[in-house]
This record gives sequence, C-alpha cells and structure tokens, in this order.
Amino acid sequence: MQNAQSHDHDDAFDYDYIVVGSGFGGSVCAHRLTEKGYDVGIMEQGKRWTPDNMPSSNWRVSRWLWRPMLGLRGFFTMSFFRHVIVLHGNAVGGGSITYAQTLLVPPDKIWDNGQWAGLNDWHAVMPEHYATAQKMLGVTTNQIIAPADLGLKRMAEVAGCEDTWYPTEVGIFFGPEGESGTPAAGSTHPDPYFAGEGPERKSCIGCGGCMMGCQHNAKNSLDKNYLYLAEKHGAKVHAETKVIDVVPLNGKTDGADGYVVTTVPSTFAGLTLGRGKRTFTCHSIVFSGSSLGTQELLFTLKDRGSLPNISAALGQRVRTNAESLISCRIPDSEADMSKGIAIGSGIHIDEYTHIEATRYPAGSDFMGLLFTAMAKGKPGWTRPFSWLSAMARLFVANPLRTVKFQLPWRFAKETIIFLCMQTADGHLDMKLKRLWYWPFRKALVTEGKRIATFIPEANDFVTRGAKAIGAIPGSSFTEILFNIPTTAHCMGGAAMAATSEEGVCDGHNRVFHYQNMLICDSSMLAANLGVNPSLTITALAEHAMSHIPRKD
Repeated sequence: MQNAQSHDHDDAFDYDYIVVGSGFGGSVCAHRLTEKGYDVGIMEQGKRWTPDNMPSSNWRVSRWLWRPMLGLRGFFTMSFFRHVIVLHGNAVGGGSITYAQTLLVPPDKIWDNGQWAGLNDWHAVMPEHYATAQKMLGVTTNQIIAPADLGLKRMAEVAGCEDTWYPTEVGIFFGPEGESGTPAAGSTHPDPYFAGEGPERKSCIGCGGCMMGCQHNAKNSLDKNYLYLAEKHGAKVHAETKVIDVVPLNGKTDGADGYVVTTVPSTFAGLTLGRGKRTFTCHSIVFSGSSLGTQELLFTLKDRGSLPNISAALGQRVRTNAESLISCRIPDSEADMSKGIAIGSGIHIDEYTHIEATRYPAGSDFMGLLFTAMAKGKPGWTRPFSWLSAMARLFVANPLRTVKFQLPWRFAKETIIFLCMQTADGHLDMKLKRLWYWPFRKALVTEGKRIATFIPEANDFVTRGAKAIGAIPGSSFTEILFNIPTTAHCMGGAAMAATSEEGVCDGHNRVFHYQNMLICDSSMLAANLGVNPSLTITALAEHAMSHIPRKD
C-alpha cells in the first residue's frame, strides 16, 4: 500500500519524518506530525530571520537576496528562466518571511480543472481545511486602507468596476478584537491566537515592509504559528542545510524500510566541495521545498538513480497565475504610497482578471530598477520600439518628471505596483539539463510555448486609471525587452493526478511508486488558482496530514 503509515519509532532512525523545506506545506506537516507524536526533522536551506536581524531595505542586497554561491545570504530569490522569472523565498519559515501575506480562497471552479479533477469531492472536502488554515494563519480583513489602496479604488471608479474593490484577507495582527477603540500601532500583546501557546505579538504599524520581512512582529509568518508550535513541541529545524540525496534503506527500492537523507551546509564550501556533509535516516519523508526546489531535487534524485521510479510526469504542466507586474508612479507624490500593508486591496476588472495593489516600504527602492514606461503594442521584437517611443513622448512633455520617473530613488514612496493575475490555464514544462554557458552542473530549464507576458485588459485599466491619479503607467523591463513575464506564484511540476502517467503524487499527496513519501508544497497544485496560492497550499497540506494516523 502506498501510504505513510503509523509505526513505532525505531532507534535506528534519526527521525520518524524528515520534512524538506519549512514553507507553507512543510510547516503544516511538521506541526501536525509532531502533534500526532512523531519525531520530526526539518531540513531548510535558508537562514533563520528575526525582527532584529532583517535588512533595513532591499538595497542591503547581501542580506536580502539569496545566492549563497555568490555570498548573498538573504531570504528573497529571483530565478531566471527562458520563459519566466520566478520570485520566491528561502528562509526558516519559507516564503512566508518575504511574501505579501495575502491569503485568499480561490474560485470553486479550480477543482474541476487540471489533473486533480475527480480525485476527490474537493468542493465538499476543502472548506473545512481552508477554515483550519485561516484560523492557524490568523486571517483577517485588512484594517489599514492606505494611499495606494485609495489609488486603486479611484482607478476602479474610472474603469466602472469600483463595486469589485475590496480590502484583502491577510495574515496580520492588527490588535486584539473586541477592544473598545483601536489598539495603539506597535503595541505589544500576549499570544492572540493559540491560548498562550504562541509568541507575544505587536499590532501592525502599516509601514509597508511586509515583503522585507516584518521587523515589528505583526506579520503572521510561519515562524509565529505552524512552525513555532512544531518546534515548541519537539520538531528540530536544521537551518542552512540543503538536501542533496535521498536513498531508500536496505535496498528496498520502494522505500518500505525508510530512507537515508544526505545534506550539506548551504554555503559555498558545502555546495561546491561537499564540506560538512551529514546523513540522517528516517522512516518517512515529505518534500516541501517549493515548486522549483522540489522539482530540482526530484529531477536530481531520478537522474542519479537514487529515486529512479519518480514519475516521468515530473516537470510537466508548471503553471503561473498568468501574471504581469505593472506600475503607476507619481513623481514627487504628496501621498506616501509605501504606507499600509504589502497588498492592501484588490479588484476584479472582469471574471478572468484580478489586480492587487502592492508596495514596498520607504527606502526599499531596488525594484525600481526593474520598471520603466509602459509600452503598448504586441509582445515580441517590435515592443522595444514602442517603449522607446513612449519614453520619447514622456521626455518631450516633461524632461525632469521623466528622469525622476525612471530613477529608482523614491520608487517605493511614489509607486503602486499592480500584481495582475488571470485564470487562463497556460503552462510550461521543466527539465534538468546542462547549461550551455555553464556545463559543469545540471540545472532546471523551461521548455514549451511561451506563457502570456502581456495582459491587454490590465494594461488598458492601468493606462486609463493612471491619468485619474496623475501617475505615469509602467511595465517591467523584462516583459518589454525580452518578452519574459515575472511571477511570484510558480505552481505544479509534481502535481496530483489519478495516475503516474499524469502526475507525480496522488490525491493524498503520496508519491507514486514509493512508500512513506509525500509532496506537500506548490509543486502539487494541479490547476491555475488565479489568486495567491499560500492559503491553498496550507489547506491541502492540512488535508494530507488528516490522513496520517497518530503514532502508535
């Protein structure tokens, strides 16, 4: 039977379960497994971050970006592929340290699409798990409506869709409910979520710094809930530890007797020379290192023969939310667009297109290097000429304003970044190949048709709305010059399915052809959600853990 079954702890095992990655899936698994009496080890390649050691701005590149081979040991990663740029996180707590804490339930129709359709009565099963995830993550309605949110609302009025504007559902502590008056911003309160089992918290001050790691103890990142409780009750986190091999024990090719897991420190010496190599044994293993991390590791293990029976569907149907990053910048803006929370509001401009108002904190202007004037025209080789024409018109109309618009300084205080998402079901495939420019190692590469880099409806909305708020509309350089979109929501690649021909794991997250092996991260998602996926990953991990019996 392909299952992660209850078992007595054997002293020959270092852990009952090893969880690879501490993001939304991994932290849920660690907490629920510890709760059920299992000994759990968590292997996380990222660092542990606290409000005391987070970078003051994203100009502190060495403490913001994660590129350990280059000595950059932050928590934010940009992975560049031929078809897409993927934004993701590496930290104890996974992407929750740098994500924008927006936690939305996707439309019901997503369960009727993709490989997971028909695997379960998802419409009946998932509401319970979404409710649990919302409670654990402290989901509440945004209480800080800031200038960027009002800007989006004004733009929605111009477009005639103001009735769709809403404050986001987020994982932030704004202060205890039921108090008369509003708690003072930044005030300290005892654990508001877990009857004193969790850490004390501070109420949000609306600094806009959520994606830089919350320095004020208000964001409900995983180290404040699932992961915090898992560690408190015995789970062991091995930070800055990268898994490089997983081999079944005792020659049992299906992993029936457990696994031996090899790790190295996620440092230059560890990754290149193998210094500090360690091995751990476990009865069961959970892969939860994000879509990219899990795909790369499973490809590597399949390629070297450690786990040769991983489904050939690995890497297939990798999805994004059909995203586009667009901006509106108001040079010398009197209103501070950096105030509020990272994503404070959203709208639906039609039944397929969803837009959220996003921001960085004042002084974190690095992302300003990625944006320029919006270019009309079709994606492809002609679009750069449209951009040059747009820049020329702006410069002729107001040279000084155009220069201020293009320079990154004050970008966060003057700019609304629009995260535009569609439910269109486009996808690409990934493979593990040697790079022509660096043939010494294999790496993930993308293949297939290009995914959308241009959402005309969103561009028209921002262009018209920008005039209403006195802003200059913008697009990202990568979309204009290279026809490459940017996504913060990479999903699939090791998706749920009915058979190993269609996916890598089943409807209970169990990996085909192996025992005691699960996948619980964004790689398991089998359809385009059209919204931020963190809550769905959490809910599906809760669903998977509900099928694991208590130890003994």
